[in-house]
Amino acid sequence: MTRLTLALDVMGGDFGPSVTVPASLQALISNSELNLLLVGDPDAITPFLLDKADASQMERIRIIPAESVIAGDARASQAIRASKGSSMRVALELIKSGDAEACVSAGNTGALMGLAKMIVKPLEGIERPALMTVLPNQQRTKTVILDLGANVECDSTMLVQFAVMGSVMAEEVIGISNPRVALLNIGEEESKGLDNIRGAAAILKNTHAINYIGYLEGNDLLTGKTDVMVCDGFVGNVTLKTMEGVIRMFLSLLKSSGESGKQAWWLKWLGRILQKKLAKRFSHLNPDQYNGACLLGLRGIVIKSHGGANQRAFAVAIEQAVQAVQRQVPKRIAARLKAVLPKSD
Repeated sequence: MTRLTLALDVMGGDFGPSVTVPASLQALISNSELNLLLVGDPDAITPFLLDKADASQMERIRIIPAESVIAGDARASQAIRASKGSSMRVALELIKSGDAEACVSAGNTGALMGLAKMIVKPLEGIERPALMTVLPNQQRTKTVILDLGANVECDSTMLVQFAVMGSVMAEEVIGISNPRVALLNIGEEESKGLDNIRGAAAILKNTHAINYIGYLEGNDLLTGKTDVMVCDGFVGNVTLKTMEGVIRMFLSLLKSSGESGKQAWWLKWLGRILQKKLAKRFSHLNPDQYNGACLLGLRGIVIKSHGGANQRAFAVAIEQAVQAVQRQVPKRIAARLKAVLPKSD
């Protein structure tokens, strides 16, 4: 692997440098070819480097000063207008200037979407980029899902574009040839769903370069029935966060089972064994292991981390950026768009 450089908005998210900087060091340990540009307040960043970074890591780190931070609850339009000098904007501008090959931020999603469109620019043929992640499923494979919140409302054309981009990601990231594509809907019958979903289905049926298999419902998200699940950002965001909440609750119950009340020693022993087996069986569903949504459809690579990500999860988001750079995702999506969309029109 050749050397690569990522720009990290280390001020974004709920915890800022206390999580993002240690996660950056963790990423450097995992990848000896990685260089990082830590964008933010040097006074806030430096203490976390002094505590844990060694000389070899410091050689691959450069702090890029930023004057401000975009608040997580700021309205996107206001945040964009006041974004000059912010850590998020500076990190994105490093992609535009060619100093970084990708950007990772846990900051305000709406601001990141708007600034990325303005600075990094969408690919030709893409109306609006989409947030995409890769989820584990019951078949021990993975499913690409998009959009996850970048676009609350989507017309049929946008959903078709998401299908094309999702197919490329399934091929290039997961390694699936001829990936199956489905539209998330309230039923599998062709007559069900909103006009934009039915319109997208009509186009995808006649797009032979896409392996479209029809509608699927939300309870099929983790079954492995499809390789790519397409939906609008409102539905995708609610679906993902509901699923993550249930999984976190389940894993928490596994962790705490057997801790309360008096039990015979053999019941405690049996409980611990079952707890370990179940935790191992379902650990791959832990949301921390798939943190990082790629903003697809841009000329560069932008990864959105969960705002509440812990150190492990933010390190996973950095790894997502590394993989996207290695697989030249924007270039491959652009090539597929030229081949597919004119035919679908």
